[in-house]
Amino acid sequence: MVEIRLTNTRTRRKEAFTPIDPGNVRLYLCGPTVYDRAHLGNARPVLVFDVLVRLLRHVYGADHVTYVRNFTDVDDKINARAAATGRTIREITEETVAWYHQDMDALGAARPDHEPRATEYIVEMVAMIETLIANGNAYEAEGHVLFDVRSFPEYGRLSGRSVDDMIAGARVEVAPFKRDPMDFVLWKPSEADQPGWDSPWGRGRPGWHIECSAMSAALLGPSFDIHGGGIDLQFPHHENEVAQSCCAHPEASFANVWLHNEMLQVEGKKMSKSLGNFFTVRDLLDKGVPGEVIRFVMLSTHYRKPMDWTETKAKEAERHLENWFFALVQAGYSKSMVETLKNGGVWRPLDAVVDALANDLNTPGAIAALHDFTLGGSAVQSAPFAASLEMLGFVPDWDEIGSFARVGVGSVGEHPARDRVAALLLDRQEAKRAKNFQRADEIRNHLQRAGVEVRDTPGGGWTFELGPDFDEAVLDDLGRP
Repeated sequence: MVEIRLTNTRTRRKEAFTPIDPGNVRLYLCGPTVYDRAHLGNARPVLVFDVLVRLLRHVYGADHVTYVRNFTDVDDKINARAAATGRTIREITEETVAWYHQDMDALGAARPDHEPRATEYIVEMVAMIETLIANGNAYEAEGHVLFDVRSFPEYGRLSGRSVDDMIAGARVEVAPFKRDPMDFVLWKPSEADQPGWDSPWGRGRPGWHIECSAMSAALLGPSFDIHGGGIDLQFPHHENEVAQSCCAHPEASFANVWLHNEMLQVEGKKMSKSLGNFFTVRDLLDKGVPGEVIRFVMLSTHYRKPMDWTETKAKEAERHLENWFFALVQAGYSKSMVETLKNGGVWRPLDAVVDALANDLNTPGAIAALHDFTLGGSAVQSAPFAASLEMLGFVPDWDEIGSFARVGVGSVGEHPARDRVAALLLDRQEAKRAKNFQRADEIRNHLQRAGVEVRDTPGGGWTFELGPDFDEAVLDDLGRP
């Protein structure tokens, strides 16, 4: 069995992953607060976990992985949006959930096994808060219930901070009813015009942090394998989750492995509305950037490194995908062919791709492995390449691959000669694989004489443009070997 190694934020080490139960590998990703469109940064953890789930299903079996990603549908931001627009909270959350599904589907992210909504688990949250109070880890004050951070000696371990240092660095006004400035809200009272539920402490609503603890325990158990999200959630959200979950279930470990992806930039700068470089996933999709391109750019940077979205990277991704998918179109791929290959037992991704992903989700390494692999002359020979693309989530619908290769990305199909040029470059790639470098150079030089601008990329890939002096007639002069 392939050994998967993941960098555990809690231990700050890359460790061999050993599931609690190999027959049911369980993981939880913190999902969105549903009051607006998902911005580009929101998509990164979704794609990281999507690849992780695909890897786990490959290693442990498709039916032996349980993936949960929640929706926070009770929150002050939602309340404020409802007040500002005059719409009901239900209308806003239903619309936003639908938007989120549409956008993440467009990126090729498979739906989780469970997508719990916070409002569906209020009973479980109240029960967990009652347990925390009974265990001496929480207290009631002026209609609020707060977690006592001093009651959990491990508080701060996940983020590498001490409670005293956090208090010293705090620059916020502390509610007078708190015993300690770092204590956080588990339950708070609701006004008449705010969402609320009956509880032992009066009508109110849950704090943000208790939601994920209650939902993960209900769906995955008090101990599960992997929990994650963006690095911005490490503190205080995930730190607070650890504290309340471990105190409510002292016999359990909560999450064994914590995965956090780094933040996203745009053209080298932090994405923000004030800089004018803030945009949503839908903004890009509506501008004609295919979801596969967004996914490619995201996966081209390791999840533990800051990712910089640039127009240059997007154009480069277009060309790579154009080349890959054109090759599969040339091989005649379709849904029925894929099913035949799967039934024949030859639908397995490249070992180099699996090995890269098993090494702390090294998606740039997996993409490089795809570049290094040269398609053979038959569908069976190219099956590992096609299976690798599917494992990385680039080809979710094989019946659509032809239209995607020709018009969905880049400019394939914009000039009738582009298909001819791509076919010649595939011949050149095959010549290089066969170490016939004379033929490979002949093809490249001929394309250059025809006015085709060819650029080789790291790992054996290539991109091309039809230059201003392009002359299709010159292509006819190239003899066959």
